[in-house]
Amino acid sequence: MKPMLDLHHRRHAVVGPSVLAVLVLFASSLFVDLMPGFVPTAQGADGHYSGKQGQIIVVKVPTDDAVAQLQGKFLGRSIRFFPDPRLEEPKGFVGLLGIDLQDEPGSHELTVEAQSGESRQTFRYQVLVQKEKFHVEHLTLPKDKVDLDDKAVARWKAEQEQVKTALATDSQAKLWQPSFVEPVNGRRTGIFGSVRIMNGQPRNPHNGEDISAPLGTDVLATNDGIVRLTVEHFFSGKGIFVDHGLGFYSMYFHLSEVLVKDGDQVKAGQVVGKVGATGRATGPHLHWGVKLNGARVNPYALLDLPFRGSTPSAVPVPAADPNAGVGPSVP
Repeated sequence: MKPMLDLHHRRHAVVGPSVLAVLVLFASSLFVDLMPGFVPTAQGADGHYSGKQGQIIVVKVPTDDAVAQLQGKFLGRSIRFFPDPRLEEPKGFVGLLGIDLQDEPGSHELTVEAQSGESRQTFRYQVLVQKEKFHVEHLTLPKDKVDLDDKAVARWKAEQEQVKTALATDSQAKLWQPSFVEPVNGRRTGIFGSVRIMNGQPRNPHNGEDISAPLGTDVLATNDGIVRLTVEHFFSGKGIFVDHGLGFYSMYFHLSEVLVKDGDQVKAGQVVGKVGATGRATGPHLHWGVKLNGARVNPYALLDLPFRGSTPSAVPVPAADPNAGVGPSVP
């Protein structure tokens, strides 16, 4: 069966302290590689974390001040922190650090500023970004599917501005709850991060996962949030952008129907649309994407986060308004 594609990258010596630090970091990295899904914890106030491009790291900041406000910076991106939901009495904060699929491999510093009244404390962590080996696809397609005319380019640019404006202001509260939902149970046909060479021309890496499913299959919200934007765009077709708070967004593209509207509040597992093949697609499937504080991450990394709740991921929740119309049409 042809995959449904979303067409849119020995000598003894005395070991010095610096060498020992490198060896410790390497050993930590090797351990993470050997233990998929393992989330390393900070080593004291300043520790090391490690993850591959496209992954999510849970960063723990130890503090007994429950009213402190924490803000992190990593590679120019703001990282939001919130009380650790795994504890009955929050003693410490956690943040979801997304490693973008094109972040430069190597060691980078994460700084976290914690402020409570006049008191301020800075935490520093070293984050080792490991290179992921992404799949490469070579595709031969009709010329009009690859090369856009001036009208199509102008439309695409306007659509990008529309999304940028709609998502410019993040919800300042954490809206999502423990346990994330896979929006469609189907066969993955588009691999996150894969580089597509179309008619010999390299294109941007695939920044989501394509899930093949029959036309009209229910698409579920991956978690609680607010619908920020519903669209009908050139590449992504009918789509939904859900704001989960603190810079975390999920996207659902190529839908045949959109069952929510801008501003709607949705719950994890709620039906928000139907699988389709709108936009530039070769068959019915869902493109599921996630942006975390500006980083493009593998959406399936959400299912591996160490948070657990009571939300069932296998039973769809009916849409709040089953008679809601589809999203607005873009000429």
